[in-house]
Amino acid sequence: MADSTEQVQAVSSDNPPIPQPNVPKNERANLYKLPENDSGTILFNTDPIMIKYHYEIDYIHSYAQDTPFFVGLSQGKLMGSRTTDGYTYATPRGHAMDFDQSSQGGKPTEWVELPREGKIHTFTTCYFGGEAFLNETPFNLILVEFEGVDTLFLSRIVGIAPEKLKIGMPVYAQFVRNSKFKPTDVYFVPLEEQN
Repeated sequence: MADSTEQVQAVSSDNPPIPQPNVPKNERANLYKLPENDSGTILFNTDPIMIKYHYEIDYIHSYAQDTPFFVGLSQGKLMGSRTTDGYTYATPRGHAMDFDQSSQGGKPTEWVELPREGKIHTFTTCYFGGEAFLNETPFNLILVEFEGVDTLFLSRIVGIAPEKLKIGMPVYAQFVRNSKFKPTDVYFVPLEEQN
């Protein structure tokens, strides 16, 4: 690899090729070449050109104000947030969202534990998903409503066929045993199927 780097550096503008007086001018270009391999490119289309390119990255980020939500999931708790006047978000918000009709708009909220029991507000079956979910398609998503909570919570439901899902069906939150600190650490099951 060091040889390849040296060859590449040799042809850069900072390091122009060293003249080789014993080599004919038309052959000097062959002295410096980038290393190549036999791998090809997968071409999907030519007008416009569309190719397949593998891309991978490690991404480090902070959950910042949402940290208590993910810590809660790792402890088997579903955390929401509440304004000082009692408006409760199932999907937590760090600050109250209603700027027009409430004196609470923009003020910080407090963390509250949500009930594990709820009911289906609406549902859909996903036959396609992002890369992380492709192997699990089709899967069911639900919006869960909780008693005393003003907004809905999006999650998956397992253990039931799509044709048996019903609006108003009671559901129960379950948590993966080995937390990944991701929203998918929580999922729902029909209430009568809980463990």
